[in-house]
Amino acid sequence: MARKIRQTAEQFSNPAQDNKSKNVYRDEFQSNVGRRVEDIGRHVEGKGKNILYAIAALALLAAIGGIVYSLSRRGDVAAQTALGKAIETSQATVTSSPAPAASTARTFKTEKERAETAIAEFQTVADKYGNPVKEKAQYFVAVNRLSLDRAAAIQELENLAKNSGETGTLSKFALAQAKTSDGKLDEAAALYNELAKSDNPIVSKDTINFELAKIYEKQGKKDEAADLYFNIAKVASEAKDTEGKAVTMTQTAREAKEKLTSINPERAKEIKEPELESPLGGLPSGM
Repeated sequence: MARKIRQTAEQFSNPAQDNKSKNVYRDEFQSNVGRRVEDIGRHVEGKGKNILYAIAALALLAAIGGIVYSLSRRGDVAAQTALGKAIETSQATVTSSPAPAASTARTFKTEKERAETAIAEFQTVADKYGNPVKEKAQYFVAVNRLSLDRAAAIQELENLAKNSGETGTLSKFALAQAKTSDGKLDEAAALYNELAKSDNPIVSKDTINFELAKIYEKQGKKDEAADLYFNIAKVASEAKDTEGKAVTMTQTAREAKEKLTSINPERAKEIKEPELESPLGGLPSGM
């Protein structure tokens, strides 16, 4: 993870490389945002206030993995470089141990210290540069502030969620996560439903629907949850690649099938494991 974040920052600081790719950068793990988000969610679910830090990390992962960075002018290159450095700060290691003598990596003693420093850096970017970088920096300010001043952070996310585009989508997703952790399930479900109807691909529909299904479970809406879990897993189990061959089910789909099995085992039996071709040819793997 740290290596990929460093690669992101290096890309920001190399305008020549960006120009070769038509001035557009999209991080390599955009397609894996949903799986990473759910991995974090499973580790922090039910841990009370500790989830505040997890929400910030979740939103940061989604942003780093999903936002398209346009570098059409030299001024934009400077803005993206500054944003990249602030992102590195927000992901720096928190440790009470002193850094090795030869290390140049930045570290912080507490999560609070790191969040405060990151907020200051992102705010500087937001004050210095115009959109779209300004709006992205404001988003990062909000998700980092969740661990310091929750009410203010939620207000900032609510304002940003009104915007269109990637930042608005990510803000709405982070806001839905925050509402869920606060027990405001109806509000969270409404946000996820809005996201599910959106055509913006920044957060995958499977991720959104999986989170929505978990809320339905908590609300006792087993049938609605089962429908969502079934659709996620069923589509994935029947997916084919460009050559018409079966593909491995995503982690999201496997989790959905497990959830469905727990609430409606008979319906889960309708979802068959895809018959994957063996790397050596011949019979499908697992046979």
